[in-house]
Amino acid sequence: MPPVTERVDAHLHVWRLGEGRYRWLGPRHGRLFRTFGAAEAREALTAAGVGRAILVQADDTAEDTANMLAQAAAHDWIAGVVGWLPLENPAAAATLLERWRAHHAFAGVRTLVHDDPRDDLLFRPEVRRTLAHIADAGLPFDVPDAWPRHLHRLPSLAGALPELTLVVDHLGKPPRADGRAAMDEWARQLRAVAEHPNTVAKVSGLFAPGAPFTAAALRPAWEIALDAFGPDRLMYGGDWPVSLLGAPYADTHAILAALIDELAPAEAEAVWAGTARRVYARALR
Repeated sequence: MPPVTERVDAHLHVWRLGEGRYRWLGPRHGRLFRTFGAAEAREALTAAGVGRAILVQADDTAEDTANMLAQAAAHDWIAGVVGWLPLENPAAAATLLERWRAHHAFAGVRTLVHDDPRDDLLFRPEVRRTLAHIADAGLPFDVPDAWPRHLHRLPSLAGALPELTLVVDHLGKPPRADGRAAMDEWARQLRAVAEHPNTVAKVSGLFAPGAPFTAAALRPAWEIALDAFGPDRLMYGGDWPVSLLGAPYADTHAILAALIDELAPAEAEAVWAGTARRVYARALR
């Protein structure tokens, strides 16, 4: 197969401990409990042949997003930033959105909804107003770790806000270590999400403790996602440095490449870069 002209990592993190709360991150996370900066990220991507990346928020604070935008301004390989907004405060979200949009790299919105104990968070009236404003701004909304609490709710959300592009991070986190029944239910829910044309998904963050992390082990989840969304609605993400819990970046990239590069050249190009360029079009020109 001819080489793909560009590879974009649509899901990369940097964080600087002390500049944000990062309440989810602590000593129990071992190698993740330190600062990860742009220079280290760039080294990992370059070694794998990945040219550009989208930084994605890792903390529900303005400080985290401001840090990412500063990194994007300093490094041209950082093509865009998916940042945070206070979803439950539409007025504050609108004000902060105008601040973020002054940066050409600001390309989308995400919050750590999986860390919120309320299963109905995305359906609260004030959150819906903020999501509608995000849609009006032409920006996508990433949903992290949607399984098991949010994935089954996303079809309703996508139907209610057809102008909002919903990005399912990490394929919704398929429960690969939890047995056949759990995987079958995940697949059913993911397919229901994919029925809505305003949804896309990231092939990222697929390491699961207790499950093998190989191309063969990932193939069932990959084939379900590919059948449901098609290559034009899937995009590659390395999920570095969280991915280090499963493998070095080069290994994660190689495992996913073994699957993606089986596609026809135009289809592989969509997963490697084309879908990301469309979804994060404000930044990925």
